[in-house]
Amino acid sequence: MPQYFGKLPTTNEPWTTIGAVQAVNQISRTINFECGDSRLAISIIAANLIRVRLAPSGEFMPRREWAVTLDDTEWAKVPFEVRETDATVEIETEQVRVSIQRQNCRITCFDKANRPFAQDADMGMGWRMGAVAAWKQIAADEHFYGFGERTGFLDKLSEVKTNWTAAALDYDALTDEMYQAIPFFIALRPEISYGIFFNTTFWSQFDIGAEQPGIWKMETRGGELDYYIIYGSEPAEIIRTYTQLTGRMPLPPKWALGYHQCRWSYESETVVRELAQEFRRRRIPCDVIHLDIDYMRGYRVFTWSPKRFPNPPKLINDLQQAGFQTVTIIDPGVKYEPEANYEVFEQGIENNYFVRKSDGELFHGYVWPDKAVFPDFLRADVRNWWGDLHKSLTDIGVAGIWNDMNEPAIGDRPFGDGGEHIWFPLDAPQGRKEGGQGDKGTRGQGGQGGQGDKAIHNSSLLTPNSPLTNHAEVHNLYGLTMAQACANGLQRHRAERSFVLTRSGYAGVQRWSSVWMGDNHSLWEHLEISLPMLCNMGLSGVAFVGCDIGGFAGNATAELFARWMQVGMLYPLMRGHSAMSTARHEPWVFGDRTEKICREYINLRYQLLPYIYTLFWEAATTGAPILRPLVYHFPDDPKTHTLYDQVLLGSSIMAAPIYRPGVDHRAVYLPAGTWYDWWSGERYSGATHILADAPLEKMPLFVRAGAIVPMQRVMQYVNEHPLDSLRLRVWQGNSEYTFYEDDGKSFEYKNEQFALRKVRVFTQEEQTIVEIGAKVGQWTPPPREVIVEVVGVGEQRFQDDGESRSLRF
Repeated sequence: MPQYFGKLPTTNEPWTTIGAVQAVNQISRTINFECGDSRLAISIIAANLIRVRLAPSGEFMPRREWAVTLDDTEWAKVPFEVRETDATVEIETEQVRVSIQRQNCRITCFDKANRPFAQDADMGMGWRMGAVAAWKQIAADEHFYGFGERTGFLDKLSEVKTNWTAAALDYDALTDEMYQAIPFFIALRPEISYGIFFNTTFWSQFDIGAEQPGIWKMETRGGELDYYIIYGSEPAEIIRTYTQLTGRMPLPPKWALGYHQCRWSYESETVVRELAQEFRRRRIPCDVIHLDIDYMRGYRVFTWSPKRFPNPPKLINDLQQAGFQTVTIIDPGVKYEPEANYEVFEQGIENNYFVRKSDGELFHGYVWPDKAVFPDFLRADVRNWWGDLHKSLTDIGVAGIWNDMNEPAIGDRPFGDGGEHIWFPLDAPQGRKEGGQGDKGTRGQGGQGGQGDKAIHNSSLLTPNSPLTNHAEVHNLYGLTMAQACANGLQRHRAERSFVLTRSGYAGVQRWSSVWMGDNHSLWEHLEISLPMLCNMGLSGVAFVGCDIGGFAGNATAELFARWMQVGMLYPLMRGHSAMSTARHEPWVFGDRTEKICREYINLRYQLLPYIYTLFWEAATTGAPILRPLVYHFPDDPKTHTLYDQVLLGSSIMAAPIYRPGVDHRAVYLPAGTWYDWWSGERYSGATHILADAPLEKMPLFVRAGAIVPMQRVMQYVNEHPLDSLRLRVWQGNSEYTFYEDDGKSFEYKNEQFALRKVRVFTQEEQTIVEIGAKVGQWTPPPREVIVEVVGVGEQRFQDDGESRSLRF
């Protein structure tokens, strides 16, 4: 193997494994195992949630629960039994049984059918200098999903996944470290599934059978092992518990679900105005225009270029009048500029807000403004300061912030001079300043899923008593804490919901921000991998995700752009973006045929907004992904376990996109049940494969029997008209659906200012019956006509008065 020629052999220090159980004692919900000098603790957090901690030294470190919204003690206690024999200690809850062998401290979990899962391998748990690890068995037919932001296919069996945030420019299918570091995965085999959240912010790594076939390993450079086992009969149950643990997204403003247009850069006010006019003239819906780094004065954050953007308040107001929201980019690097009247730098220096090396010297690196310094977002006072800096933007109407370069991405010399990417020294101190205060209060950020104000309070990343730490422990948190500072600042300074977007993050980032997949390329391969990337993010608790439509770097062809816009219609975040020095990538630049396709699919996106907004509500309340792989709803169908190129938008709509040039047909797998072609209404019985027709104008779309899809008329932007006409498209079958609405902009939905409607469809004596329940909630929709269409059968109309209805077809 030539790639190894010339390399010197290395010998790793051997692992020390945990010894026999010598004593067992129970304190409340935690069972402690004394194993020589080491100590194991197993805590019963919920009936399906078990926490495992190993302290090689016998003493657990003070924990900073960086990613969890609730401390273990704040979960409702659940009953469990502890049974001891000469050979084992067994802990049993309503859903699982955990068996610990006394001889070697090996852990095996069982479901109620006595099927093992998350079973320790022979090595069990061990440590050596600078590392601690655990080894578990890979069961036959087991598949692995999640792991946060990952390239390649959906199933990660036989791969190594490192959790360390890095600027991943030019990523491909072999890239390991990415912008996001989310140490969570779901393991699934027929009839059983479980999740693992590796509760460490240090460098960590999963090896899913690459080094030892049949064995998966998790390793961290932290001082102890700490992980949660989440049992679930299906992936949805695991995601529900995982997001209860790490937090759920707040509801975004409804306009954030529309189409976003972006480029590096729309370099002047004139160009931005022309862009907005072109969208409206061509009748292509768009809600958001993003401004990249060139709106700033010399790339100084929280400034405007006086030459290219001479009057930002008027520009933003004029865009608002035309139905556009403005999102501005913000980077963490603050230009090093003493005595230059740059207030952001001066405030940071005066208050000692920037990261310093261990010897006290100010750390600097190079980003867009050249020499730059970086806020320590691990400190609550710094987060509050940074959040308040956004007031200069929100006061003039900026409605959202795009956080970039926050892995952090830093060069060792000016960007134009090449050089190497660096990060803060690993021993750089970060964390609480003496006498620091917690984050200023916000309006309910992260309080979804029934966690309430207690969860909001506990979502602060550092309490006033938190100890200082260093960058080795918190590198992966830099992007998340920047997004947290931004989100809290926007909540303080805007009366309505805001949009936040981040490139980097860690487990729980969904509490603060949406996420896009960074700098992709205008390549068919990047269109293809966008689907498993976004699905695995959804299976990692992050539902509001997207990829740059058309590709960021390089030039798309007309065919590639048309196919990408079709796929982009499905992305929870639908944003087109392109890089400096590339060709423009707006929907109309590729000719009339491509423009027409783009318009049709953006129109369809806007028609589906009532359905999509309900999916966002579901994500905010249960953690469910919006874009889903088929395995999410069909986990017991082996054909879905590695199927990555078909996706579900919610539970009802399935897409089989085209991701290769020159292709006008493709094989489509239809799982068990009845399916309908979205376009033609043709009926199919699964499980089966079909050959779907897919000329350039058509992305194959299918709907499950019994689907209920609320739709609206096309608007050029979300709030162009009141929702005075609502169409419920119903396909024959048997199902129930909950339709959610609110005002789409305020926080009043937290005070029951929403409307929920239960809709049920079923067949009775050769009739299709659609039952619409009475409105629940205190929000009243605008006066409107409701059209109930049973596809292929007929439609009926009524004026919506909030009362229940029963319609027969």
